[in-house]
Amino acid sequence: MTPLRDELTYRALATHRSSLDGFAITRALADDPGRVPKMTRSFEDLDVDLSKSLATPETLRLLIALAEARGLPRAVEAMFAGEKINVTEKRAVLHVALRNQSARAIVVDGRDVMPEVRAVLAKIGAFVDRVHSGEWKGQSGEAITDIVNIGIGGSDLGPLMACEALEPYWHVRSDGSRITPRFVSNVDGAHLGRMLKHLRPETTLFVVASKTFTTEETLSNARSARGWLVKKLGEAAVAKHFVAVSTNAKEVGAFGIDTANMFEFWDWVGGRYSLWSAIGLSIALAVGKKHFTELLEGGHAMDEHFRTTKLEDNVPVLMGLLGVWYSHFWNAQTFAVLPYDQSLHRFTAWLQQGDMESNGKGVTLDGSRVDYDTGPIIWGEPGTNGQHAFYQLLHQGTRMVPIDFIAPTQTHYPLEAYAGIDHHTILLANVVAQGEALARGKSRDEVVAELKKAGMSEDDIAQLAPHKVFTGNRPSNTLLFDKLTPRALGRLLALYEHRIFVQGVIFGINSFDQWGVELGKQLAKTVLGELKGGAAQAHDPSTKALLTNVMTRRTKS
Repeated sequence: MTPLRDELTYRALATHRSSLDGFAITRALADDPGRVPKMTRSFEDLDVDLSKSLATPETLRLLIALAEARGLPRAVEAMFAGEKINVTEKRAVLHVALRNQSARAIVVDGRDVMPEVRAVLAKIGAFVDRVHSGEWKGQSGEAITDIVNIGIGGSDLGPLMACEALEPYWHVRSDGSRITPRFVSNVDGAHLGRMLKHLRPETTLFVVASKTFTTEETLSNARSARGWLVKKLGEAAVAKHFVAVSTNAKEVGAFGIDTANMFEFWDWVGGRYSLWSAIGLSIALAVGKKHFTELLEGGHAMDEHFRTTKLEDNVPVLMGLLGVWYSHFWNAQTFAVLPYDQSLHRFTAWLQQGDMESNGKGVTLDGSRVDYDTGPIIWGEPGTNGQHAFYQLLHQGTRMVPIDFIAPTQTHYPLEAYAGIDHHTILLANVVAQGEALARGKSRDEVVAELKKAGMSEDDIAQLAPHKVFTGNRPSNTLLFDKLTPRALGRLLALYEHRIFVQGVIFGINSFDQWGVELGKQLAKTVLGELKGGAAQAHDPSTKALLTNVMTRRTKS
């Protein structure tokens, strides 16, 4: 592949960027009455307004030309065809197969994987039915009330985020009882220990989610949870209170879990893309198989949009290309994702892993060092909380931060009946106003006029005015949809997964390995051995001093 900076289309974008010095979002909106429709794309009830971007229709045309030059259409085709686009691990990348609702075969190594996918989904559905109906009982004969997912990374963030987002759809039994999903990931004992205080072993089901069943954090938590259960109910209870999502039947069986209650997935499922697989068992247990299927249907609908829609109208493509535009031509180092819905409070954390683990790479597909930025730093918080935390920097700081605002226009939680306050309208007013304020800003003349009207003296105005000026011209996209349903969530998640893919193709990197997480894990094993009394190993002076400090302090306790 041609080095990115040598692409003629990339150079054309650099020239185009120079022509936009002095570009103002507000002036572009005022000068072109058609800018909003020209810069808005829709899919189903999802509207994506790109009109407050630092871009013109010509920018989009040039970005699409870059995507074509970098082989994006062929890369999309290769992924959906089951080709081994994860070149370093020689694997296909088929999270799209997990949510494939069509009759289309998806072939890996000459075999259609869809019958296996459907078989696992059927197994999940049957198990969910048993738990929801009360047929599956714990050791004492009581029905399950709490599901505890024990995993980390993609085995935690995706299911946790989805369960929180879909709380209105949590299953309620005929007797009015409700199953509550819970999540443990951190190896810090505080995470599991604090949760166990609120659980009854007789009604708790643990889902241990680990592909290899060897992940240290997950297995440490699982073994401690097992010990807690056995201490309360005895060894025989393990098989009735633990199930596994894994591919390692030997280790699952050795743990005491009946391998008939092991739910499998495949090596072409990356952890950060795995909530659609058996890793989503906790989601299905929380919301039921009907709503879990609707989540998959939403993801599949976006897949089909991404796969079949021309680039200029393709929502994930345009969003991904604008991200490249900002990072490469406007020196944006970060990307803020700000959902105006408390139910999406873990959405940005999920995306943070998805994007930064996928595109946080420093070499191209052929192993050459890149000489340009790849994935940005992803961050954000939900709703008006962020306004009272970091929006100061967004509005008046020195760094340009592109933003995606995300908001459903309808709520699951109307509260007007209590005090007559329409909370959701207040929320929507804020998200619309923030996008306007970031783009428009406030000039010194406007500030001075306001302060004069307030009766302030000339000297005080001169002192205060500079601090109240907003430069404006800060870009944002706004994504609006009707309501946060399972289908809407699936669609949204797939959109951002494909956005990541688009950028990886432009960067010329492998978005589907994650070697960067390995070194710290390897060194932690060495350090752990020393903390447990093993032989001292070679370390740099700083690390050696830290180890000594830790061991000295631990002897005091």
